[in-house]
Amino acid sequence: MHVKICGLSTPESVSAAVQAGARYLGFVFFPKSPRNVTPQQARDLALDVPAGVAKVALVVNADDREIADILAAVPIDMLQLHGSESPERVAEIKQRFGLPVMKAVGVATADDLPALDAYAAVADQLLLDAKAPKGYDLPGGNGLSFDWRLIAGREFARPWVLAGGLTPDNVAEAVRLTGARQVDVSSGVESAPGVKDLNRIAAFVRAAEGAE
Repeated sequence: MHVKICGLSTPESVSAAVQAGARYLGFVFFPKSPRNVTPQQARDLALDVPAGVAKVALVVNADDREIADILAAVPIDMLQLHGSESPERVAEIKQRFGLPVMKAVGVATADDLPALDAYAAVADQLLLDAKAPKGYDLPGGNGLSFDWRLIAGREFARPWVLAGGLTPDNVAEAVRLTGARQVDVSSGVESAPGVKDLNRIAAFVRAAEGAE
């Protein structure tokens, strides 16, 4: 089981995620998010992350210059594209920057599932998140989940990550229903928007690993 803790913004939360056994640490570069960090802030947080723990930059419809500015400052291992990037744009970013790319795909109904195949053809990993309802400012991190039965038993051409509304209390059930081998959490381990709860981080990783 690989756990991704996303939206980290303090040394304490980074340390807690590493100590709990998270395999991915997510840094959000999206000004509308309460978890937004600047490249310099992320650099300070990333420099002490041990080898073997992947540092992921989450961007939303970023242009090449924005991505280049992040990568010039922060030792990033993977890019997470969490906007409305097309499969063509995903392929372009992967080729231009030479890093693995994780593409987030919003899921609400079965009609959203065909997009997963299109993105699997170009991305290194898929992140299945709850589709943000109309009117929401954030494409993810809203604490919403989708009907996990939609993907139960489904095979994907790429490694995939389950996200959306996961908490220490429901992640084990989500893993059992979907067969997920990787899970992502952000708001589900917070005491307030953007404020990570160190105990909930540890509890989430324990619950996810215990569901195997």
